[in-house]
Amino acid sequence: MHPVSQRRTGLSLALVSACAFGGSGVAAKPLIDAGLSPLQVVWLRIALSALVLLPVAVRHRDLPRRHPGLLVGFGLIGVVCVQGCYFFAISRIPVAVALLIEYLGPALLLCYVRFVQRRRVTRAAALGALVTTMGLALVVQFWDGLGSLDPLGVLAALAAACGMVGYFIVSEKSGAKHGDEAAEPVDPMGLTAYGLIVGAVVLLPIAQPWRTHWHTLGTELPLGGNQVPALALLGWVVLVSTVLAYLTGVASVSRLSAPVAGVVACLEAVVATVLAWVLLGQHLDAPQIAGGLLVLTGACVAQLSTATPPEASAAAQGREERREQPLTHVHG
Repeated sequence: MHPVSQRRTGLSLALVSACAFGGSGVAAKPLIDAGLSPLQVVWLRIALSALVLLPVAVRHRDLPRRHPGLLVGFGLIGVVCVQGCYFFAISRIPVAVALLIEYLGPALLLCYVRFVQRRRVTRAAALGALVTTMGLALVVQFWDGLGSLDPLGVLAALAAACGMVGYFIVSEKSGAKHGDEAAEPVDPMGLTAYGLIVGAVVLLPIAQPWRTHWHTLGTELPLGGNQVPALALLGWVVLVSTVLAYLTGVASVSRLSAPVAGVVACLEAVVATVLAWVLLGQHLDAPQIAGGLLVLTGACVAQLSTATPPEASAAAQGREERREQPLTHVHG
């Protein structure tokens, strides 16, 4: 595919993914309020999505043999950590606040690039990380002892931010060639299917779905002033906010890069905030709105400031080392 066409396709997929992910918290909140635990909702979301994508897993049955570490890492970090911590967070703090805290992820991703991958980052990127942190401070209202926010909810949202970093890193890696063993990048549909399967298996003994109040799924729950069937909310969470969101998200990162996809993913927080405001009545005060804008602005600045590729960093480091060496003349 032509690079320009590939980029346009990647950006389109990233937009769809951000909007799909943005509706997950609003649809899941009534289920949690009705008596289902966050872990039970997460397990239902992941397990049913894995069931939907089971034919995809069968089609790509060679992936566990070729890339076991990649699949397990995506399942544990990109599925279990992100979704589990986020759903736990929204059970204790407003949906919009949880997502805005989660978007400390771009700053954390910048730290990973700089200190783990040892790639150079620009001053603008560091400024973006600082702005994001300042915005986060306004969102959680640190001057009032975190205000009315539950500390465990805040910590869970921060853990989801760390998981988001891993999600982008693993997704970006899946789009790269993996040596002679796999001449082609990992298919995003296969990666998503097996990641969800791993997540469902890992969470099974923790979520204990056999203790779920199944009768709740047969009721109607309040949403936006209306009564909505619980099964419809669960169906939205599974088909739109999980299957569609993950498939398009992984595909977009593999076509773009973690930094670029991270910029577009900021739209998720905007979508979730608007939906939570309209449908759940979760209003933010002025300082929190200002903080949210700073979080999104800082995330965009940090991610748009592309880090130096590893090869370029290594080359630059080699040039510096050569300049530091004394000049010698070898005579034949």
